Amino acid sequence: MLGAMFINIIAALIRLPIAGPTKLRPLVAVIIGVMLGSSFTPDIYNQLGLWASSLIFMVLYLLAAAIVIVPYYRRVARFDLPTAYFAGMPGGLMEMMIIGKEMGADDRSIILAHTSRIVLVVALVAVWFRMVQGIDLSDRSQFGVPVSQIPANELIILTIVGIVGYLGGRLLRLPAPMLLGPILVSAAVHSMGIVHNPPPQELIIIAQIFLGTIVGCRFIGSEPKAILRAIFLGLGATAMMLALTFGFAMALHEMFEQSLEQLVLAYSPGGLAEMSLVALAMNADIAYVASHHLVRISVVMALAPILFRLFLKPNDSSRNAE
Repeated sequence: MLGAMFINIIAALIRLPIAGPTKLRPLVAVIIGVMLGSSFTPDIYNQLGLWASSLIFMVLYLLAAAIVIVPYYRRVARFDLPTAYFAGMPGGLMEMMIIGKEMGADDRSIILAHTSRIVLVVALVAVWFRMVQGIDLSDRSQFGVPVSQIPANELIILTIVGIVGYLGGRLLRLPAPMLLGPILVSAAVHSMGIVHNPPPQELIIIAQIFLGTIVGCRFIGSEPKAILRAIFLGLGATAMMLALTFGFAMALHEMFEQSLEQLVLAYSPGGLAEMSLVALAMNADIAYVASHHLVRISVVMALAPILFRLFLKPNDSSRNAE
């Protein structure tokens, strides 16, 4: 994932004739969604109560991050208020871009800010665990099992799960429907013990390569100067958010009876799919990590536009009128 991501960022910077595999994006999201849902095993119900406090503190973390990052993009990046607000909210990229554009923000700046955040968070967290913590990330046995080892009936069920999840997510208008729909349906069939295997290892590896390519290709069409500026600004925003992440993790991991590494993965403001794949590489509890990122995206998507309308947009309008 990281290799494909960085190669395509470099290609976008030097203006190579590349294009993102946008038509394959729904398929990639469905495969990763079914894979993430497979981590919700039957014993998940015994753990949900233990996660409640951690999920509540996740909301406090989001509030702290917004208080720090939105002013950063307003004062350092000199974004207008709507753009700074939706660029600084640690929610889903597409959701923040769509809602921000409706609120009068610059959607291109929002895309660059969130893409930079995701790239930097995923890369820095992976490097930290590998280089500083000394965790071995070279074992790929946890990335599912080969297709030849999965019973045919489970392969059929997994295919149906992906289709139903994709269609159901769109029908219910879920946030990130192509990913969240398959996660929920997959979590249901795996937690009930109907299916015991994730998608085939070959599909998961291919999906990671395409996911990295899709993220890297989000920089296509931007001026190299704008890309470098977004990455430079993203470094500052990412450093502050990761400082908050590690602060929360170090203060709370013993209270939640979770490892420091697992709490860092759960609270890191990277993408749901990307951070879950890092968790998979580390053999961490993917259900725990994915649940926290689902809450993060859902809370930000639900509350960000409401808070903007209630507290910021009227004030900004009154200042402009004066």
